[in-house]
Amino acid sequence: MTDTPDRSAPADSSAPVVEPDTAAESAVVEPDPAADDRPTVVERRPVPPRGVPVSPQTAAVFGRPAGVTGSFSTVPSERPQPQLAPPDPVLAEAFGRPAGAASSLERDPHADYGRTEPESDVADPWRDPASAAQLAAPALSESKKTSAAAPGPKLGLGDLLFGRRVTWWALASLAIVAILIGVAGGLVGRYTAEAVPPLNSENVKLNIDDSQAASSPIAKIAQGVAPAIVMIEVRTPAGGGTGSGFVVSKDGYIVTNNHVISMAAQDKSAKLEVVFADHQRVPARIAGRDTKTDLAVLKVDDVEGLKVSALGDSSRLEIGQTVIAFGAPLGLDRTVTTGIVSAVDRPVPLRPDAVSDTDAVLNAIQTDAAINPGNSGGPLVDAKGRVIGVNTAVAGSGSNGLGFAIPIDEVKPIMKGLISDGKVSHPQIGVSASTVRNDRVFGAKVESVSPGGPAARAGLKLKDVITEFGGKPVEGANELTVAVRMSKVGKDVKFKYWRDGRVFSGTIKPAAD
Repeated sequence: MTDTPDRSAPADSSAPVVEPDTAAESAVVEPDPAADDRPTVVERRPVPPRGVPVSPQTAAVFGRPAGVTGSFSTVPSERPQPQLAPPDPVLAEAFGRPAGAASSLERDPHADYGRTEPESDVADPWRDPASAAQLAAPALSESKKTSAAAPGPKLGLGDLLFGRRVTWWALASLAIVAILIGVAGGLVGRYTAEAVPPLNSENVKLNIDDSQAASSPIAKIAQGVAPAIVMIEVRTPAGGGTGSGFVVSKDGYIVTNNHVISMAAQDKSAKLEVVFADHQRVPARIAGRDTKTDLAVLKVDDVEGLKVSALGDSSRLEIGQTVIAFGAPLGLDRTVTTGIVSAVDRPVPLRPDAVSDTDAVLNAIQTDAAINPGNSGGPLVDAKGRVIGVNTAVAGSGSNGLGFAIPIDEVKPIMKGLISDGKVSHPQIGVSASTVRNDRVFGAKVESVSPGGPAARAGLKLKDVITEFGGKPVEGANELTVAVRMSKVGKDVKFKYWRDGRVFSGTIKPAAD
């Protein structure tokens, strides 16, 4: 037998409670029937561990105090216990029970809590769950017997019409009155229908004034100028176009724009015709043309009774004065529009395109008279019917109040040169320029100088900026082109130029191109 610890011995109150060691073993003893009464040890089995041993330090901190065997101490604590203060009088009055109340809840004084509903003396099978199913009238319904109504009198005509009985003589009187009213209405309608005048008549007289109204000044000018205006047509195998022109000589010379007849000049198979105001159609030839001024002169033969345009003076134009534009816009010949001179000396560049070889800069008259494609080459006249310009261009693709015409003073020398020689020459100074505008200078910047040309002889160099030419300010390359073309070949012209922050003056003698 193994020794077992004496579990009846009193435990040391100061020692911690220690669970059995996990490594301890227990012996299982079973009685041996073949032996005596002494127990026999069969085998020794390890006792499963029941906890981790507690160290003395942990037991001293978390163990029961000396003399304590239960879970709670029976000794009153010396700590001060919380005291409940009496409630606030205001809160007690607001939330406390009323005097003499035994319940903890306030009840509605008008509620019927606890009262039982008195039983009704009337039997109600719907309230008896034990009642058997039956078919019967509602418990509260009362049956009443009704008797069939006796048949009433039949309705007559008087009842249907008036809701009451009438006599036959009254109905007859009403019928007679209705007939009389119908006859009277028919007679009145007949009379009024015959009194209305007929819709159509053969005796109407119109008040026609056969006297001739006085013509307006514009109408008089149009009547006097129109016979000298022509429409120009160009037809080629690939297409064609229309423009305008005006007669300047009884010999059959007609002035127009170069871009109007440019296709005919470049295509020998083109057909060029002039249509006069009386619809007479005549073949025309190109007497000469100038791409740098966009002017051309045509010649027609064997045309009698030509009306010649009167040429005016464009140097005396005033901004705001009335002008009249003639031509064939969009092929509509004998078209007249009016406006005013909006500006003068307006530089307008014209560049080559698919149908024209014009490469010019106009010193143009600006007008708000309606000008459209087809007006090109037609005259712009003043209030006396004198030609003061040649309609040439518009800003954009159609009439928008921005039309431009070549001043007639610039047309005259070109026209004379083309009629006499078929070509003209222009003054040039031997430079190419670009526009420059910055904080230091505005003008035409010299990009190249022809060796031995007028500019080289005048001392101009690359990057010089010409700011004035012939007494006129130059703010860009277009202004310089116009100023040079207005000068005279072989005649000295004063000019100013900017170089390295300083302005110099010089003299230059333009040469022929």
